[in-house]
Amino acid sequence: MSPILLGDVDLHLFNEGTHAELYRRLGAHVRRQGGVDGAVFGVWAPNATAVRVGGDWNGWTGDALEPVGTSGIWEGFVPGVAAGHRYKLRIAIRDGQELEKADPFARHAELPPGNASIVAQSRHVWADDEWLRERAARQAAGRPLSIYEVHLGSWRRVPKEGDRPLGYRELAPLLADHCQSLGFTHVELLPVMEHPFEGSWGYQVTGFFAPTARHGDPDDFRWLVDHLHQRGVGVILDWVPAHFPDDPHGLARFDGTALYEHEDPREGRHPDWGTLIFDYGRREVASFLVSSAAFWLDELHVDGLRVDAVASMLYRDYSRAPGEWVPNVDGGRENLEAAAFLRRCTDTLRARHPEALLIAEESTAWPGVTAPTASGGLGFTHKWDMGWMHDTLGYLAREPVHRRWHQSDLTFRGVYLGSERWVLPLSHDEVVHGKGSLLRKMPGDPWQQRANLRLLLGHQWGSLGAKLLFMGGEIGQLREWDHMTSVDWHLLDDPAHAGIAEWVRRLNALYGSHPSLADDPGSFAWIACDDAEHSVLAWSRTSSGGEATTIWVASFTPEPREGYRVGAPAPGTWRLLLNGDDVTVGGSGHPVVETAVAEEIAWDGRAQSVSIALPPLAVLVYGQ
Repeated sequence: MSPILLGDVDLHLFNEGTHAELYRRLGAHVRRQGGVDGAVFGVWAPNATAVRVGGDWNGWTGDALEPVGTSGIWEGFVPGVAAGHRYKLRIAIRDGQELEKADPFARHAELPPGNASIVAQSRHVWADDEWLRERAARQAAGRPLSIYEVHLGSWRRVPKEGDRPLGYRELAPLLADHCQSLGFTHVELLPVMEHPFEGSWGYQVTGFFAPTARHGDPDDFRWLVDHLHQRGVGVILDWVPAHFPDDPHGLARFDGTALYEHEDPREGRHPDWGTLIFDYGRREVASFLVSSAAFWLDELHVDGLRVDAVASMLYRDYSRAPGEWVPNVDGGRENLEAAAFLRRCTDTLRARHPEALLIAEESTAWPGVTAPTASGGLGFTHKWDMGWMHDTLGYLAREPVHRRWHQSDLTFRGVYLGSERWVLPLSHDEVVHGKGSLLRKMPGDPWQQRANLRLLLGHQWGSLGAKLLFMGGEIGQLREWDHMTSVDWHLLDDPAHAGIAEWVRRLNALYGSHPSLADDPGSFAWIACDDAEHSVLAWSRTSSGGEATTIWVASFTPEPREGYRVGAPAPGTWRLLLNGDDVTVGGSGHPVVETAVAEEIAWDGRAQSVSIALPPLAVLVYGQ
């Protein structure tokens, strides 16, 4: 029969691994054909012997689809199907069994534990034109990027209604208010793609094109994105091409064979998570994944993707002992097919959306993660700096009296600072599984813990790189994160915790307004990084044109210091811009030097210097 959904060009691109719009071709699409209303269904199942679609309209018995030549595609028009109808694919395999599968390209799915796909047809009218026009300027390299990481299911709940999570439309104005109040430029949502196991936090995806039904339907999700854009807040989604669960209704052995995954468990099963690993070398699988990434940017207007677990994709021996992995064609440990897929994906997305943020969670020293693919890089715009996170949290977890012996934990980053474009992450992974909240990681009494947290945040905002903070960190959450429980918003009734939020607000305000804090590798310079005896660091940030400079001084002990001298990058008067010990942010209010005039006293390799007072456990920021 003549293909209904995919023409010859589509099939060529699909088989080549370069089709980025399979979501327009496969799946379920409502249409009128020959004067009859219904829907066209399309699915890739090359090893099936027959494919039927069963749903609400036919008593789940199944309407037969037809093969499209030797392409492996099955498709057909089914009269009487409308938006909202539930359906499943019934795939007959060679041993005579019939598998019941969710549609890999479904745009809507049943609320778990149900797993039927739902025919979707959007009626949303977008109103974010102004945001889209300005997005390229807002997300240009060097612009402030302050990300608030959120798990929608546990950000806020409704105690009076069984502690249910909020819906997309309920979340939108509250989330926008919060981000605007504290100055975050973007939210990053833990995966919203449909997933059966709530305890996976969304990282075990079965619906790569469907927003989870836990918070509403796809148009409700569009409304969330639209509203955030209208309020000036960008949206980044976690996207998970590293693995998928083996739930029977999902992609696992989709047509009776290892279609999306590797047959050999040494390549196809993840030893840490018990999930299945995509076969990146199979070009049709690459088209599926690239189309998924493109879908969220094209159709749902999201502004970027944070790609999860990239390190697990790039190394064949990731979490595997010798003999438990298969070398590449050159005998090495690198997953060459995964690297090629990532380059193809970032190239495709950048061609379609040059302004999109493409962020890699990559924890190794793989070279050129943010370098252009033309020079052998992976083509991402940013890479998470897991080394900064690990070293900084480890340093601050120590009692201040011991920090003098570990100053290099905070200065080692200078060795690799210019190698990538960074995001500094204080993410959900650091406040769960017994690790404790950010506040509880800190030593000392409650006041010192809060001071150390403000110190951590000040150090993060003053360091080179975009900022990422998981929900709860901005108010000094006491408990570690529980995906079934709301953030403890009542803490804001305590001035001490409200002060932490105020500190985040001030940090974001300075970050968003001061040109010295642009994300430019040349903007950072140490002033003094060797005063380990007093556990003090000083550094400068300078705008690309040199017209604006800030001095950051961080004291990591609870002992105040008077007359502390710091080399000044320029002569003149330096005025205090931020004080992490101010009483209005919960500090002690120790006297500080509000205005410091540089003296012609050479210090820290500078021709002039200033004398200031260092309050306990605090960051001070001076500018001209």
